[in-house]
Amino acid sequence: MPVPAVIAGAASEYTLNTGSLQKAVADLTPEQWLARPGDHSNHITWIVGHVIWARQIVITRVGGSWSCPGLEPFARSAKLDAGASYPAPEALLALWRDSATALDATLSSLTPEALAAPAPPGPPSPDGKVSGFISVMAWHETYHLGQIAYLRSWVGHSGLFG
Repeated sequence: MPVPAVIAGAASEYTLNTGSLQKAVADLTPEQWLARPGDHSNHITWIVGHVIWARQIVITRVGGSWSCPGLEPFARSAKLDAGASYPAPEALLALWRDSATALDATLSSLTPEALAAPAPPGPPSPDGKVSGFISVMAWHETYHLGQIAYLRSWVGHSGLFG
């Protein structure tokens, strides 16, 4: 089933982000995944884990099914722990691909009635509906992809889009 028109923009944004993340990290070393410009900054590993956590929230709050235990260190308001052992880049990229498949399936299965239902608690929804929640979460993900693009440049790689 095609993605309903009310969330088509958000679904396209998620698809673009899926490819953009893979491009952004393709040539990074494991050390660059953990580089931070300051003590109060997150590294790419944490940001990618956080976005995967957020994708899981979207999927489950709108009625889809995808679960990935162990994402608690990346939850909303969780702080990066400089001494923690985070998943390897390859593991995070595998979860990213799995989440993309589950997210695509979930978004394409939503009915107009489900999208018009009241938004789940948590992040704001500009229209108070599930459709607005999905759009805000797509924006949230794109915001974090911008952070990854900045960190990629900061560690000495070319810009993500040219």
